[in-house]
Amino acid sequence: MSTTLGHPEARPHRNPQGDGTALSTVLPVHGTRTDTAGDRVQQMLHAPLLPTLFRLATPNVLGLFAMTIVIGYDGYILGLVGADALAGIALVFPLSMLMMQMSAGGIGGATTAAVARALGAGRRKDAGRLAQQSLLIAALLALVFMVVMLGGGRAIFSAMGGRGAALDAALAYSNALFAGAAAIWFTNVLAAVVRGAGNMLLPSLLLVATALLHLLLSPLLVFGWGPVQGVGVAGAALSTLTVNSLSALVMVAWLLRRDGAVHLQRTPWWPRLALWREVLRVGLPASLSPVISNASIAVATALVGHYGTSALAGYGVAARLEYILVPIAFGFGTALTAMVATNMGAGQQARALRVTWAGGAVVAAITGAIGLVTAFAPGLWMGLFTQDAAVLAVGGVYLNIVGGCYVFFGLGLALFFASQGAGRMAWPLASSMGRLLILAIGGWLCVHVFQTPAQGLFAVIALSLAVYGASLAAAIHLGGWTR
Repeated sequence: MSTTLGHPEARPHRNPQGDGTALSTVLPVHGTRTDTAGDRVQQMLHAPLLPTLFRLATPNVLGLFAMTIVIGYDGYILGLVGADALAGIALVFPLSMLMMQMSAGGIGGATTAAVARALGAGRRKDAGRLAQQSLLIAALLALVFMVVMLGGGRAIFSAMGGRGAALDAALAYSNALFAGAAAIWFTNVLAAVVRGAGNMLLPSLLLVATALLHLLLSPLLVFGWGPVQGVGVAGAALSTLTVNSLSALVMVAWLLRRDGAVHLQRTPWWPRLALWREVLRVGLPASLSPVISNASIAVATALVGHYGTSALAGYGVAARLEYILVPIAFGFGTALTAMVATNMGAGQQARALRVTWAGGAVVAAITGAIGLVTAFAPGLWMGLFTQDAAVLAVGGVYLNIVGGCYVFFGLGLALFFASQGAGRMAWPLASSMGRLLILAIGGWLCVHVFQTPAQGLFAVIALSLAVYGASLAAAIHLGGWTR
């Protein structure tokens, strides 16, 4: 049985930009494994929409569910160290998640989209070259994160309200994590390449396997046991780096196979500016969106810091739930990126839009349900991390107010990933900026002008999430992808 990629006669494909020029010719495909890769592309182009979306997303969701366990588990382990450790990690989280989201959702998402569009258009050689260049970009950005955070971490966390033992905990965790930034970047970009080729299973299996390893390794490195000397909060970061490095090695081995759909070794490894532009034209604005999103969280953290250490710890625990919603959205989002990109590459924009709305509705329903549950019963979440009454009270109020808006948060995240696949990042960027402006201006008024209790600031945070999701949905509905 032949597929578009495996048709015995090579033929040109239309440029997805619509100028009528041929990008390349389709290469003949031989061998069972490569035919399977071609079948994956054809399923994204022609198979029933929702079943295909769920088939692609299910491994991601299962794998990223393991990641949510890790996020919650690290909070539990560090909660045993004390409230100062929780407050310190709350300071680091916006920046560590910024790196995770840029590497997995920004540059990583752009890599998935670029590889998938190339395969959708029949440009298999270009897909391998794009994978190479994405890894070179990852190396450069990992170096930037390492230099900035090792050199300026103390100033950054102090500006966010870190003091005393909380600041010490933040620096211990941050220095360990960002010294190994390359492990995070390479793992996430390699996973993006694999997903762009239509294989959602391997990255997900690795997430599950490394999560299980982290559950054992993290407390060992934090507290020590037997001959192993614990290193405190830095141990959780060292465990994260270790399991990511192992995952990266497995994916490198998979991508070096001679009969794979994407080849890393077919061309020399040197920078190619034309291919950098293809990745970065989506990757840079896609990376700016989580920069703005995490700037919003950093601003909120700094504003909450004015209410004291207990308030900061309570907010940090409650807002950690949002970082669990992100992997859920990411599980469907990576499938959306691949499906939308493949269909856009093949000139099927109408199907790409149908995929977008279906995926957005599914993610919004899941995150909205979680938000409603925690809004009415915040103790179900907060009680997992602490029994400190002051911390529980602040976190409970936060979830009471903000939880109901998680439906918009999930919708916005899903549409962000779909927009990456379409190569249309202006509106996601504008929506993220709107969220930041509402939070910065409204939060500053609450804290410094009206001096409201924390509930006022939390209401502003809720409004910013609602505007983020609703504005992006409205823009796409009104034709934002066709302008």
